[in-house]
Amino acid sequence: MPPESPPVPYEPADPRARLVALLDRLRPADGTEAAHRRYAREWAAGGAPLYRVRKPDVPAVHLVAYFTVVDPRTGRLLLTDHRGAGLRLPPGGHVEPADRDPWATVARECREELFVEAAPLEPTGRTPFFVSVARTRGAGSHTDVSLWYAVQARPEEITRYDTREFAGIGWVTPGEARALPPATTDPNLGRAVRGLTTLLGA
Repeated sequence: MPPESPPVPYEPADPRARLVALLDRLRPADGTEAAHRRYAREWAAGGAPLYRVRKPDVPAVHLVAYFTVVDPRTGRLLLTDHRGAGLRLPPGGHVEPADRDPWATVARECREELFVEAAPLEPTGRTPFFVSVARTRGAGSHTDVSLWYAVQARPEEITRYDTREFAGIGWVTPGEARALPPATTDPNLGRAVRGLTTLLGA
C-alpha cells in the first residue's frame, strides 16, 4: 500500500475564520506571545474590522503580514530601512480584503518590494511562525496585529528593491537582529527572530 499523505490543515473559506485557525495553529514561545495571540484571537473572532481601509490608522487596529527573508545557506536575515516608519524592519505589508489568506499578502509584497517570488521556508511553509501586537510610533499611531512568515532567498537573488518604500536593505545575523536597539525596529523583532531560530534548530 502507498504511504499515507500527511493530513492537510483545515482551511476555512471565511477570512475571519481562517485567521482564527492560523492563530490557533501557533505555539507561543513565551508569555508575551501567548498574550499577543490571545488578544489577536479575541479581536479576530469578535467581529472587529480586520483590514486597513484608509492610511494610516483606519481602523485603529488592523492586520499586517511581515515576512522574514532567510538565506538558507548562512541563516542571515534581510532587514530593510523603511522610509515611512524610520525603522529597520522585515519586509511586509497590510493585509487587504482581496487577499483572503495573509500568505497572499506575503506573495504580493515580496514581488512588489523585492522583485522575487516568495519561496516558503521549511518548516514554517505558508503559515505564520509568530504573532505580535504593537502600537506604531509617530503621526497616525495605531495598533498592528502582525503575522510573521518566513521565506527563503539568497542575497544574489535580491538585486533590487522598491526604493520608494526602502532607503536600503541589508543582511544581518540573527544575533545582530536581536541586538538592535528597541527604538530602531519593531519592538517584537528580537523575540520573533529568537522564535524562528529555535524553530529551525539554529
